[in-house]
Amino acid sequence: MHQISETLAGIWKTAVDDPDCQIIALTGAGISAESGIPTFRGEDGYWKIGSMNYTPMEMATVEKFRNYPWEVWHWYLNRIYKHRSAQPNDGHRALVELEKLLGERFQLITQNVDGLHLKAGNSPEKVYEIHGNLNYMRIFDSSRPNLLPMPNFVEELDPNEPLPEAVKSELQDEAGNLMRPHVLWFDEIYNEELYRSESALKAAQEADLLLTIGTTGATSLPAVILKTVAQNGGTIIDINPEVTWFSDYAMISGGYHLKGPSGVFLPKLMKLVG
Repeated sequence: MHQISETLAGIWKTAVDDPDCQIIALTGAGISAESGIPTFRGEDGYWKIGSMNYTPMEMATVEKFRNYPWEVWHWYLNRIYKHRSAQPNDGHRALVELEKLLGERFQLITQNVDGLHLKAGNSPEKVYEIHGNLNYMRIFDSSRPNLLPMPNFVEELDPNEPLPEAVKSELQDEAGNLMRPHVLWFDEIYNEELYRSESALKAAQEADLLLTIGTTGATSLPAVILKTVAQNGGTIIDINPEVTWFSDYAMISGGYHLKGPSGVFLPKLMKLVG
Protein backbone atom coordinates (compact mmCIF):
# COMPACT_ATOMS: atom_id res chain seq x y z
CA MET A 1 0.00 0.00 0.00
CA HIS A 2 1.24 3.48 -0.92
CA GLN A 3 4.38 2.16 -2.58
CA ILE A 4 6.50 4.02 -5.13
CA SER A 5 7.80 1.91 -7.99
CA GLU A 6 11.52 1.62 -8.64
CA THR A 7 10.99 3.19 -12.05
CA LEU A 8 9.28 6.27 -10.65
CA ALA A 9 11.78 6.48 -7.79
CA GLY A 10 14.60 6.57 -10.33
CA ILE A 11 12.90 9.23 -12.45
CA TRP A 12 12.24 11.36 -9.36
CA LYS A 13 15.78 11.13 -8.02
CA THR A 14 17.26 11.91 -11.44
CA ALA A 15 15.02 14.98 -11.79
CA VAL A 16 15.90 16.30 -8.35
CA ASP A 17 19.63 15.75 -8.89
CA ASP A 18 19.65 17.37 -12.35
CA PRO A 19 20.73 21.01 -11.92
CA ASP A 20 18.87 21.98 -15.08
CA CYS A 21 15.55 20.31 -14.19
CA GLN A 22 12.72 22.68 -13.32
CA ILE A 23 10.10 21.17 -10.98
CA ILE A 24 6.74 22.72 -10.14
CA ALA A 25 3.93 21.62 -7.86
CA LEU A 26 0.23 22.33 -8.40
CA THR A 27 -1.92 21.83 -5.31
CA GLY A 28 -5.68 21.70 -4.87
CA ALA A 29 -8.28 21.14 -2.16
CA GLY A 30 -7.10 17.62 -1.40
CA ILE A 31 -3.94 18.67 0.42
CA SER A 32 -5.94 21.12 2.57
CA ALA A 33 -8.59 18.50 3.29
CA GLU A 34 -5.84 16.50 5.00
CA SER A 35 -5.58 19.45 7.43
CA GLY A 36 -9.30 19.32 8.14
CA ILE A 37 -10.44 22.07 5.77
CA PRO A 38 -13.68 21.09 3.99
CA THR A 39 -13.51 21.15 0.21
CA PHE A 40 -15.11 24.17 -1.43
CA ARG A 41 -17.87 22.19 -3.06
CA GLY A 42 -18.63 20.14 0.04
CA GLU A 43 -21.93 20.02 1.86
CA ASP A 44 -20.99 22.92 4.14
CA GLY A 45 -20.69 25.23 1.15
CA TYR A 46 -24.41 25.87 0.71
CA TRP A 47 -25.89 29.05 2.12
CA LYS A 48 -29.37 30.43 2.62
CA ILE A 49 -30.43 33.97 1.72
CA GLY A 50 -34.04 34.52 2.66
CA SER A 51 -35.88 31.40 1.62
CA MET A 52 -33.38 30.40 -1.09
CA ASN A 53 -30.41 28.05 -0.90
CA TYR A 54 -27.36 28.94 -2.98
CA THR A 55 -24.43 26.80 -4.06
CA PRO A 56 -20.80 27.89 -3.59
CA MET A 57 -20.61 28.58 -7.33
CA GLU A 58 -23.54 31.00 -6.95
CA MET A 59 -22.26 32.63 -3.76
CA ALA A 60 -18.69 33.24 -4.91
CA THR A 61 -19.47 35.81 -7.60
CA VAL A 62 -19.20 39.56 -8.09
CA GLU A 63 -22.90 39.66 -8.92
CA LYS A 64 -23.95 38.02 -5.65
CA PHE A 65 -21.59 40.22 -3.64
CA ARG A 66 -22.88 43.38 -5.31
CA ASN A 67 -26.48 42.46 -4.48
CA TYR A 68 -25.94 40.76 -1.08
CA PRO A 69 -22.54 41.92 0.25
CA TRP A 70 -23.15 41.14 3.92
CA GLU A 71 -24.69 37.75 3.21
CA VAL A 72 -21.69 36.78 1.08
CA TRP A 73 -19.34 38.10 3.75
CA HIS A 74 -21.21 36.07 6.36
CA TRP A 75 -20.72 32.92 4.28
CA TYR A 76 -17.01 33.61 3.85
CA LEU A 77 -16.47 34.43 7.52
CA ASN A 78 -18.09 31.12 8.40
CA ARG A 79 -15.48 29.38 6.26
CA ILE A 80 -12.60 31.55 7.48
CA TYR A 81 -13.38 30.70 11.09
CA LYS A 82 -12.93 27.01 10.25
CA HIS A 83 -9.69 27.73 8.38
CA ARG A 84 -8.09 29.65 11.24
CA SER A 85 -7.46 26.59 13.38
CA ALA A 86 -6.10 24.47 10.52
CA GLN A 87 -2.41 23.61 10.57
CA PRO A 88 -0.08 22.49 7.75
CA ASN A 89 0.24 18.73 7.40
CA ASP A 90 3.10 16.45 6.33
CA GLY A 91 2.32 17.16 2.67
CA HIS A 92 2.74 20.91 3.16
CA ARG A 93 5.94 20.39 5.12
CA ALA A 94 7.40 18.13 2.41
CA LEU A 95 6.88 20.89 -0.16
CA VAL A 96 8.80 23.28 2.10
CA GLU A 97 11.66 20.75 2.14
CA LEU A 98 11.47 20.46 -1.64
CA GLU A 99 11.76 24.22 -2.06
CA LYS A 100 14.81 24.30 0.23
CA LEU A 101 16.41 21.47 -1.74
CA LEU A 102 15.74 22.84 -5.23
CA GLY A 103 16.01 26.59 -4.67
CA GLU A 104 15.44 28.48 -7.93
CA ARG A 105 14.42 25.27 -9.70
CA PHE A 106 11.10 25.13 -7.81
CA GLN A 107 7.77 26.95 -7.97
CA LEU A 108 4.53 26.15 -6.19
CA ILE A 109 1.15 26.94 -7.75
CA THR A 110 -1.87 26.56 -5.49
CA GLN A 111 -5.60 26.77 -6.03
CA ASN A 112 -6.13 26.88 -2.27
CA VAL A 113 -7.04 30.12 -0.51
CA ASP A 114 -6.19 29.05 3.05
CA GLY A 115 -2.58 30.26 3.06
CA LEU A 116 -1.33 26.97 4.54
CA HIS A 117 1.66 26.75 2.18
CA LEU A 118 2.92 30.09 3.48
CA LYS A 119 2.10 29.08 7.05
CA ALA A 120 4.16 25.92 6.55
CA GLY A 121 7.17 27.94 5.42
CA ASN A 122 7.18 28.14 1.63
CA SER A 123 8.52 31.48 0.37
CA PRO A 124 5.91 34.05 -0.75
CA GLU A 125 7.87 34.73 -3.93
CA LYS A 126 7.75 31.01 -4.77
CA VAL A 127 4.03 30.49 -4.14
CA TYR A 128 1.56 31.53 -6.83
CA GLU A 129 -1.85 31.73 -5.14
CA ILE A 130 -3.86 31.76 -8.36
CA HIS A 131 -7.23 31.90 -6.56
CA GLY A 132 -6.18 34.35 -3.84
CA ASN A 133 -5.81 34.09 -0.08
CA LEU A 134 -8.62 34.36 2.49
CA ASN A 135 -6.23 35.83 5.04
CA TYR A 136 -6.52 39.13 3.15
CA MET A 137 -9.18 41.49 1.84
CA ARG A 138 -9.19 44.39 -0.60
CA ILE A 139 -11.46 47.22 -1.69
CA PHE A 140 -14.50 46.14 -3.67
CA ASP A 141 -14.93 47.87 -7.04
CA SER A 142 -11.25 48.76 -7.19
CA SER A 143 -8.49 47.29 -9.34
CA ARG A 144 -5.85 48.27 -6.78
CA PRO A 145 -4.10 45.21 -5.36
CA ASN A 146 -3.52 46.83 -1.95
CA LEU A 147 -4.30 44.09 0.55
CA LEU A 148 -5.35 44.42 4.18
CA PRO A 149 -5.18 41.59 6.72
CA MET A 150 -8.46 39.81 7.34
CA PRO A 151 -9.81 40.83 10.77
CA ASN A 152 -9.26 38.17 13.39
CA PHE A 153 -12.79 37.46 14.52
CA VAL A 154 -12.51 35.24 17.57
CA GLU A 155 -16.10 34.05 17.87
CA GLU A 156 -17.95 31.88 15.40
CA LEU A 157 -20.84 33.74 13.79
CA ASP A 158 -24.33 32.32 13.91
CA PRO A 159 -25.34 31.55 10.29
CA ASN A 160 -28.99 32.08 11.19
CA GLU A 161 -28.48 35.61 12.50
CA PRO A 162 -27.70 38.82 10.57
CA LEU A 163 -24.09 39.94 10.47
CA PRO A 164 -23.43 42.13 13.54
CA GLU A 165 -22.79 45.83 12.94
CA ALA A 166 -19.46 45.59 14.77
CA VAL A 167 -18.33 42.97 12.28
CA LYS A 168 -19.54 45.03 9.31
CA SER A 169 -17.47 48.00 10.47
CA GLU A 170 -14.30 45.90 10.35
CA LEU A 171 -15.05 44.93 6.76
CA GLN A 172 -14.60 48.51 5.61
CA ASP A 173 -11.40 50.51 5.36
CA GLU A 174 -10.72 53.80 7.16
CA ALA A 175 -12.42 55.73 4.35
CA GLY A 176 -15.56 53.62 4.62
CA ASN A 177 -14.94 51.63 1.45
CA LEU A 178 -16.52 48.19 1.41
CA MET A 179 -13.93 45.45 1.38
CA ARG A 180 -14.12 42.06 -0.32
CA PRO A 181 -12.31 38.79 0.27
CA HIS A 182 -9.09 38.52 -1.72
CA VAL A 183 -10.23 35.57 -3.81
CA LEU A 184 -10.95 34.96 -7.47
CA TRP A 185 -14.70 34.65 -8.01
CA PHE A 186 -16.40 32.46 -10.59
CA ASP A 187 -17.46 35.38 -12.79
CA GLU A 188 -13.97 36.93 -12.78
CA ILE A 189 -10.89 36.22 -14.88
CA TYR A 190 -7.32 35.43 -13.90
CA ASN A 191 -4.80 38.28 -13.92
CA GLU A 192 -1.15 38.68 -13.02
CA GLU A 193 -1.30 41.63 -10.64
CA LEU A 194 -3.75 40.02 -8.21
CA TYR A 195 -3.20 36.30 -8.74
CA ARG A 196 0.16 35.89 -10.54
CA SER A 197 -1.53 33.83 -13.23
CA GLU A 198 0.98 34.73 -15.96
CA SER A 199 3.87 33.77 -13.67
CA ALA A 200 2.18 30.42 -13.03
CA LEU A 201 1.75 29.77 -16.73
CA LYS A 202 5.36 30.76 -17.42
CA ALA A 203 6.51 28.30 -14.75
CA ALA A 204 4.48 25.57 -16.49
CA GLN A 205 6.05 26.41 -19.84
CA GLU A 206 9.53 26.00 -18.36
CA ALA A 207 8.80 22.93 -16.20
CA ASP A 208 10.39 19.55 -16.79
CA LEU A 209 8.38 17.81 -14.06
CA LEU A 210 4.98 18.63 -12.59
CA LEU A 211 3.56 17.34 -9.30
CA THR A 212 -0.23 17.63 -9.26
CA ILE A 213 -1.45 17.20 -5.70
CA GLY A 214 -5.03 16.81 -4.50
CA THR A 215 -6.65 18.54 -7.46
CA THR A 216 -9.36 17.47 -9.87
CA GLY A 217 -8.63 20.30 -12.30
CA ALA A 218 -12.12 21.79 -12.14
CA THR A 219 -10.94 25.28 -13.10
CA SER A 220 -9.36 26.50 -16.31
CA LEU A 221 -5.82 27.60 -15.45
CA PRO A 222 -4.81 24.37 -13.65
CA ALA A 223 -6.00 22.41 -16.68
CA VAL A 224 -3.89 24.62 -18.97
CA ILE A 225 -0.87 24.13 -16.68
CA LEU A 226 -1.25 20.35 -16.81
CA LYS A 227 -1.58 20.24 -20.60
CA THR A 228 1.26 22.71 -21.12
CA VAL A 229 3.75 20.57 -19.20
CA ALA A 230 2.61 17.38 -20.95
CA GLN A 231 2.69 18.91 -24.43
CA ASN A 232 6.21 20.21 -23.80
CA GLY A 233 7.37 16.68 -22.95
CA GLY A 234 7.48 17.11 -19.18
CA THR A 235 6.80 14.34 -16.69
CA ILE A 236 3.61 14.47 -14.60
CA ILE A 237 3.27 12.80 -11.21
CA ASP A 238 -0.30 12.99 -9.91
CA ILE A 239 -0.93 12.41 -6.19
CA ASN A 240 -4.57 11.91 -5.27
CA PRO A 241 -6.57 9.30 -3.32
CA GLU A 242 -9.12 9.34 -6.14
CA VAL A 243 -8.85 8.72 -9.86
CA THR A 244 -9.51 11.99 -11.69
CA TRP A 245 -9.09 13.22 -15.23
CA PHE A 246 -5.78 14.68 -14.03
CA SER A 247 -4.54 11.23 -13.05
CA ASP A 248 -5.83 9.76 -16.31
CA TYR A 249 -4.12 12.52 -18.30
CA ALA A 250 -0.87 11.94 -16.40
CA MET A 251 -0.93 8.23 -17.22
CA ILE A 252 -1.86 8.74 -20.87
CA SER A 253 0.97 11.25 -21.30
CA GLY A 254 3.52 8.81 -19.88
CA GLY A 255 3.37 10.00 -16.29
CA TYR A 256 2.31 8.43 -13.01
CA HIS A 257 -0.55 8.35 -10.54
CA LEU A 258 0.23 7.79 -6.88
CA LYS A 259 -3.14 6.81 -5.42
CA GLY A 260 -3.16 8.06 -1.86
CA PRO A 261 -2.86 11.17 0.33
CA SER A 262 -0.16 13.78 -0.19
CA GLY A 263 0.74 13.55 3.50
CA VAL A 264 1.97 10.02 2.80
CA PHE A 265 3.46 10.23 -0.69
CA LEU A 266 5.22 13.61 -0.56
CA PRO A 267 7.32 12.65 2.50
CA LYS A 268 8.13 9.33 0.76
CA LEU A 269 9.35 11.22 -2.31
CA MET A 270 11.47 13.52 -0.13
CA LYS A 271 12.94 10.55 1.73
CA LEU A 272 14.15 9.16 -1.62
CA VAL A 273 16.27 12.25 -2.14
CA GLY A 274 17.50 12.58 1.43
